[in-house]
Amino acid sequence: MAKKEKTVKCALIGYGGAFNMAKHHGDSINSNPGMKVVAACDVDTARFPQMEADFPGIHTYSSVTKLCNNEDFDLAVIITPHNTHAKLALQCLESGRHVILEKPMCLNTKEATAMILAAKKSQVMLSVFHNRRWDGDYLTLQKIITSGAIGKVFHMEGFIGGYNPPGKWWRSVKAISGGALWDWGAHFTDWMLNLMGPTEKVKDVAGYFHKLKWMDVTNEDQVEAVIRFESGAMADLQISSLARAGKPKWRILGTEGAILQESWDGNVPIKVYTTLNGMNVEILVRQIGGDWGAYYRNIAGHLLKGEALAVTAVSSRRAISVMESAEKSAKSGRIERVAYP
Repeated sequence: MAKKEKTVKCALIGYGGAFNMAKHHGDSINSNPGMKVVAACDVDTARFPQMEADFPGIHTYSSVTKLCNNEDFDLAVIITPHNTHAKLALQCLESGRHVILEKPMCLNTKEATAMILAAKKSQVMLSVFHNRRWDGDYLTLQKIITSGAIGKVFHMEGFIGGYNPPGKWWRSVKAISGGALWDWGAHFTDWMLNLMGPTEKVKDVAGYFHKLKWMDVTNEDQVEAVIRFESGAMADLQISSLARAGKPKWRILGTEGAILQESWDGNVPIKVYTTLNGMNVEILVRQIGGDWGAYYRNIAGHLLKGEALAVTAVSSRRAISVMESAEKSAKSGRIERVAYP
């Protein structure tokens, strides 16, 4: 008799309407042989019909306790507001389930460490959905830097923002979301740490947070984190709702050249300034295609075939540590060390 192939049975926790992310996760899971969505959970039972329409035949639950006690599943995908991530993840990890968390991983390093220890104790996987490590522009930046075209990177700037009031929903409530740095900042911080390379350790962080105009929400209006590495290299991230004049998405300086990405449009080439045969040149580099599906392909490969995990909990905690230190610095007025450099 042929050996039955293992199936990783998955449960989606959180089925809100924002960006339809639960369906995105479920579709990505079901696109991988050996993985299948078998259940979904949300405290709002009015969402059950949508769950069942999106994934016919799944079981629906109104609490994680009921899900863990009654459903046979292997992997929990947590797609809930940021301040609930750690509590729900710990519940699933302690029940012996693998866990994927939407970004950001959590709101502080204490929560991150508790989850890492729980996963280790239960001998299960813990990962964070940093799918944007497979964005086309980020992959292009990686290739340019590793090619040596701009030499050793010593200065990096990232920016997202404009002049507009934040949306009036939970992502603008600091107690729930973590603040302005905990949304796109989770992506940018992860990008910056990885673009600098695995040998670059963070020395300290300076944070500058402003609350000046949009008083109907509790998130900050503008946040900035300046990350200094042990080598002397630095990365500067700015996220703003008060920027009538913007900045390029990326400006990266190296010892032999520079990179400038002025647009978020994937069809706009990235500019590379370098030397060729002793001449200063400007090269337009077409962005390579993104591949968000790679995240769940790696999860399937890890759980089913023992492949190395691409997005580890430890690497995700490092980004949380940097953001946490930036906020601490903004409050103290001092440059702050990070717990996990």
